Amino acid sequence: MNPIWLSYDAHKSEIDAAIQRVLASGEYILGNEVRQFEQEFARYIGVEYGIGVATGTDALILALKACGVGKGDEVITVSHTAVATVSAIESVGATPVLVDINPDTFTMDAGFFGYAITNKTKAVIPVHLYGNPAKIETIVGIARDHDITVIEDCAQSHGALYNGKKTGFYGDVAAFSFYPTKNLGCIGDGGMVVTGNEDIAGNVRMLRQYGWNENRVSIVPGMNSRLDEIQAAILRVKLPYLDVENLMRRRIAHTYSKNLPKEFVTPPYQEPGTVHIYHQYVIRTNQRDALRDYLSQHGIPTAIHYPVPVHMHPAYKKKQIQLLPVTEKICTEIMSLPMHPYMDDENVRIISTLITRFFEGV
Repeated sequence: MNPIWLSYDAHKSEIDAAIQRVLASGEYILGNEVRQFEQEFARYIGVEYGIGVATGTDALILALKACGVGKGDEVITVSHTAVATVSAIESVGATPVLVDINPDTFTMDAGFFGYAITNKTKAVIPVHLYGNPAKIETIVGIARDHDITVIEDCAQSHGALYNGKKTGFYGDVAAFSFYPTKNLGCIGDGGMVVTGNEDIAGNVRMLRQYGWNENRVSIVPGMNSRLDEIQAAILRVKLPYLDVENLMRRRIAHTYSKNLPKEFVTPPYQEPGTVHIYHQYVIRTNQRDALRDYLSQHGIPTAIHYPVPVHMHPAYKKKQIQLLPVTEKICTEIMSLPMHPYMDDENVRIISTLITRFFEGV
């Protein structure tokens, strides 16, 4: 699906040099590489502060804690997401409230968000899924009217745009993952919290390292969640290439969408004013399982992101009280086709031709 070693091969000499630079520095935890990358990535998003942490899940947890979300609070998000989004909410003692999604973009339906607000709602986490921006300006507007904190889940949307600004810019705070498969991925785990709010940034910096102040005195209960120096150095190498590689993904997506049989397959939808960066290229078809088997027989790997909505996992099954018909239907029809920036047009056309042949034979 995503041969992540190709990213290393594409930047091998620079990555090797960056790793050697860290090893020679003798500074391995929260050193210069992390500080520089925090500044560079925050500048890329268009906000003032970036705080490197150990994982994307930790980024969500720390963002929630830094905004004062905890026991007794409700946090609205979606069920069609990685479990990490909901797990983070429960990790801080809050209650996840799951709402349905837009059937075209697969992201939070802003209308359902508005209906789900109660006097216990403390925050909302819109997920920019597959690299496709949620309707973030509308969501932020509703949240502001109700004094609700907006925490963007940008784990899959590095460089995606909504009305000319990058995802991660609009909310009070945003969480990013640098897991190796991401559009901007390290060689291991990594994450970052970004924000334009100085108080939130200060809270995250304390919380990521035991709640310490500058004298290593724990002012609040914290945790140990630090972005590694080597991973930061690798990400610094790859960040300047991100927009170009996102453009390569968009070119591949365009080739797919041009060649797929649209009478049988629904390609990804991009709303006007947005730039989808295709972390995944996700199609819909009511012949999903049979098509996956057919492609597998021809050596084409596919995946389902995500086959089971969070509210249908055993760990969360008894906690969902709202009906989510769009989410449940979509999860029976979606599949992810191979997508990475190093694919060539011929491979994309071969996959598209196989899909067309499948439907011609059904």
